[in-house]
Amino acid sequence: METIFTDHIRFDQDAWQLVLLDQRKLPTREEYMTCSTLNQAIFAIQSMVVRGAPAIGVTAAFAGALAAREARLQNEDDQQFRNTLLLLLDQLSHARPTAVNLAWAVGRLKRVLDAHPDQTPKQIEALFLAEAQGLQAEDVRICQAIGAYGGALLNDGDCVLTHCNAGALATAGYGTALGVIRGAIAQGKKISVIADETRPFLQGARLTCWELARDQIPVTLACDNACALLMQKGRVQSVVVGADRIAANGDTANKIGTFGCALLAKHFAIPFYVAAPLSTIDLSLADGSAIPIEERPAEEVTHVFGQQITLDKMPVYNFAFDVTEASLITAIITEVGVLRPPYTSSIAWAHTVFPKHS
Repeated sequence: METIFTDHIRFDQDAWQLVLLDQRKLPTREEYMTCSTLNQAIFAIQSMVVRGAPAIGVTAAFAGALAAREARLQNEDDQQFRNTLLLLLDQLSHARPTAVNLAWAVGRLKRVLDAHPDQTPKQIEALFLAEAQGLQAEDVRICQAIGAYGGALLNDGDCVLTHCNAGALATAGYGTALGVIRGAIAQGKKISVIADETRPFLQGARLTCWELARDQIPVTLACDNACALLMQKGRVQSVVVGADRIAANGDTANKIGTFGCALLAKHFAIPFYVAAPLSTIDLSLADGSAIPIEERPAEEVTHVFGQQITLDKMPVYNFAFDVTEASLITAIITEVGVLRPPYTSSIAWAHTVFPKHS
């Protein structure tokens, strides 16, 4: 059983190119996009070639290495290089608004730049690449730790419902929500999965099912609007999802439809778990009302695989995320342990005791 899939994000150091598995083409085609410039990497993030908060963070770190080379080639003066690089990093940090890991990764690169004021542009390039590689390896270890903590919460024989894709593809490898499932299986438990299709981009149908099938983990695909029936029939013993941003009080932004799953789980007394690294927690936001919610192109709703399914010029709501209130979340599973309500206290404790993970 393969449990760590990392080939979806890799950096060709000889060619100085970022190579990304194009997740828009899965599961029927496995094609890669090569990014030689910062703008190409930003396009890959914005167009969902790569998606998932931790994966976006890792991609952004490697994109920073591309930016460093661009800045070096554009400027002979070291100070001009640094000024240009900061402008490029700011551009990168605004590629998508909701996933906090993007700005977090860019922040790490800026700290590297600040910590090495006497390094040449060529040396900064190398430092940025090393930081990105370290972040990638670190994320895999974090996901494995999340999997171990979360796996202990699942019972042998459980069927877990998950929404969107919070697996290896959404991280540097292993996954957060799917990492919990992998962690439980590694502990000797028999676990099966129900994957919500996750409209309109179908990350559950296309990506989660693809991942779990590769690992020979039993998975059944369900329509998003079948959740209530499946819970009513006792088919679901727990719900595990990922997160794109978590506020200081535990309110959690995740793929659109997550809030509905949480409400249903509360009604049927089913545990609802969020699996995410501490870096996804944004202590600057008191609650979820301040989390920016991305609106994506209408065509993602009006068309399916290029085929129009509604009237011309039909008005569309295409919010990419919603916010699940902390009161609906049974626990937040992190790499430093399982956080329980009240989240304002447990989150503050985690960031105080483990500041390097924040």
